[in-house]
Amino acid sequence: MSRLMEPPTKFFPPEWRRANQIMYDSAEAERARSERLSAESRRLMEESDKISKRMQLDAKQKLEQRINDIKFWRTELDRKLEETVQEIENLITCKSRVERALESCSEPLRVVLQCLAERQRRVSTDLVHDEVEQELMKEKEVIEGVTSLLQRTLEQTNEQIRLNRSAKYYLEKDLRDKFQAERIDDFCSVLTNTSPSIDNVTKHMELAVPGATVTPEEWETFSNINIVKAEREKNNALSLRALVESLLDQTAGDMRRQHGATSMALRLQVQEKKRAKGHLEDHLAEVLSEVTSQERNLEALRVAIADKEGPLKVAQARLSARGQRPSAELCHDPAQVRLLSEVKELTAHIKRLQEVQAQSEMELRALTHSQLALEEEIQIKSHSLYIDEVICTQLRQPVSIHSF
Repeated sequence: MSRLMEPPTKFFPPEWRRANQIMYDSAEAERARSERLSAESRRLMEESDKISKRMQLDAKQKLEQRINDIKFWRTELDRKLEETVQEIENLITCKSRVERALESCSEPLRVVLQCLAERQRRVSTDLVHDEVEQELMKEKEVIEGVTSLLQRTLEQTNEQIRLNRSAKYYLEKDLRDKFQAERIDDFCSVLTNTSPSIDNVTKHMELAVPGATVTPEEWETFSNINIVKAEREKNNALSLRALVESLLDQTAGDMRRQHGATSMALRLQVQEKKRAKGHLEDHLAEVLSEVTSQERNLEALRVAIADKEGPLKVAQARLSARGQRPSAELCHDPAQVRLLSEVKELTAHIKRLQEVQAQSEMELRALTHSQLALEEEIQIKSHSLYIDEVICTQLRQPVSIHSF
């Protein structure tokens, strides 16, 4: 046990000094390493601080440049949107004009169809395919052609409004997206290291997936496509409006010219029918006068025949009496000759008068038939005149062709 409790072996002085030196060298090496680490840390901190500030400044500059780019495109989009909205309003106004022009065709067409129907009520020889009917048919074709053309133009205008509204929608959507992007970039550009909301932002931040982003070139191309589309539709709308303007003037002019041609033909037809009716009335007056004259002539013939019947009976009675003379007294003397001649001549005169009387009666019947025919024709002309001068003219008077 005494051996176990013996004190440790003592070191010699050289060992003690060597141990101290080792401790000094170790401490010195540790201190040197610490100093180098501190220096490296300071260098790294200074370098990272410089890099961080430089990157933050560069990022801010990039954000400001991006904001300027967004503002530029927003200005372009705003200008194009304003032009598109204005063009849509112009197209809507143009559409209203076409609709009014289309509505204005219904009344002239109704009048033309009614005039054609009324003129079908003409009778006898007056039911003729005259110039008025030809012009009415032309006017019907013109109005129907104008109606069809305006209907197609209205459809084109509606389609162009739809296309312009589509361009407006994409411009507005692009503007909304750019407004939101500018607001976000404005917020990002004013963020600093000491901003109070920075912690909340970083907590909810989600890094964009590279595959879901677009390149700056694609970003510019996207807005440029919207602007080009809006510009194209605006130019198409301008061309369409110019076409509609020309079309409205042309169609109104065509309808006015045809309306005038029909009205002129109607006036000329009325004048011609009045002249024809006047001639018929003149002939009727002459025929009535001749009927009166022929009736007097017929009465005179009857009187003349009656006047010849007395002398004829006297002559016949004388001959009959003289035929009773006896024997040789039954002589063919000059008195007998004269009586025979008188009976013969009176009989011939009566026969001739009777023939003339029969002819006069036939002529009177012919005159009466002609009178009736003339009166009927005058009635037909009056009926036709009433249709053309009163009904058709009054129907057409309120019709007015305007340029819308």
